[in-house]
Amino acid sequence: MHPMLSPIISIVAGLLILIYPAILNYVIAVYLIVFGILELINKY
Repeated sequence: MHPMLSPIISIVAGLLILIYPAILNYVIAVYLIVFGILELINKY
């Protein structure tokens, strides 16, 4: 995984939560799923 990818995803997720607080659960869920998949890919 590119070293700058995780911070960029975090910033985008934070901005989405600020703009649309109602989608907080979806943003967190998508972020966790994407981060988990990327970590699994990096380990194997």
